[in-house]
Amino acid sequence: MKKALVLGCGGFIAHHLVNRLKDEGFWVKGADLKYPRFSKTACDEFLQGDLRDQVFVNNLVDQKFDEIYQLAADMGGAGYIFTGENDADVMTNSALINLNILDAAHKSGSKRIFYSSSACIYPEYNQLDPDNPKCSEDSAYPAAPDSEYGWEKLFSERMYASYARNKGMEVRIARYHNIYGPEGSWNDGKEKAPAALCRKVAMANNEGEIEVWGDGIQTRSFLYIDDCIDATIALTRSEFEGPVNIGSEEMISINNLALLIADVSEKKITINNIPGPEGVRGRNSDNKLIGEKIGWQPKYTLRDGIEKTYPWIDQQVKNNK
Repeated sequence: MKKALVLGCGGFIAHHLVNRLKDEGFWVKGADLKYPRFSKTACDEFLQGDLRDQVFVNNLVDQKFDEIYQLAADMGGAGYIFTGENDADVMTNSALINLNILDAAHKSGSKRIFYSSSACIYPEYNQLDPDNPKCSEDSAYPAAPDSEYGWEKLFSERMYASYARNKGMEVRIARYHNIYGPEGSWNDGKEKAPAALCRKVAMANNEGEIEVWGDGIQTRSFLYIDDCIDATIALTRSEFEGPVNIGSEEMISINNLALLIADVSEKKITINNIPGPEGVRGRNSDNKLIGEKIGWQPKYTLRDGIEKTYPWIDQQVKNNK
């Protein structure tokens, strides 16, 4: 039986990843500060602890694993990342986690390790036009991320790549673009746009009004969780190191995303644009490289994914009244 280690598996993406690995017959060990919020972990062994603690990590990585997935980070949506109030924590916490995990993985004899970077590493100067952002993998330098979160991710990409060059690790690096779906954060201050807007629509009256940060013209693309897991596993088992984008090329403005969610909900919603953290003006995944290297492309349209996500968040809102 193959063995996998999943870090950050109390979180949204890694929790879904554990479920997929178990379906494939893996024995899975996981770790996080917390257990998954919405459903029980499928890990064969789950250690609750702090990945910033080197002693905890060394005890965790106590054997050779066939695959290691490092998705643990201090992160969140625009309300968490772009205010500037959490910068020191974001930089310190995530850097410590990655330093500890890489060192322990190397010492255990484990080779194949996946690292989840972010589209936030891309330069702000290439994302000023909401209709024509440039996010191809080769556009990352000269570096100028729009947040400290992006700077830390870029540093960690280079650290993982250096372990591949100098220590024989088989590193795989992906830059995630806005992953969403059921069982993600929706009301804790770290939720991203799809979940936040689903929540606002679910809480609104049938002909109500919701608030959208900024002018709403800023654009993004959003990838459904099942597609993310497919791409993550395919990249990890490929012979391509990356970095490579994992995201959707279906770009949409935030106002139009809100209207799409309203349509799925069958409510007639109006939008009130208010000042708030926005991030870059435009961002869209460029999937040319991942298509060439591992033949992956998303299966779900944005509407497909929202039709699966909105009912789940609507039920959470009802359960929390």
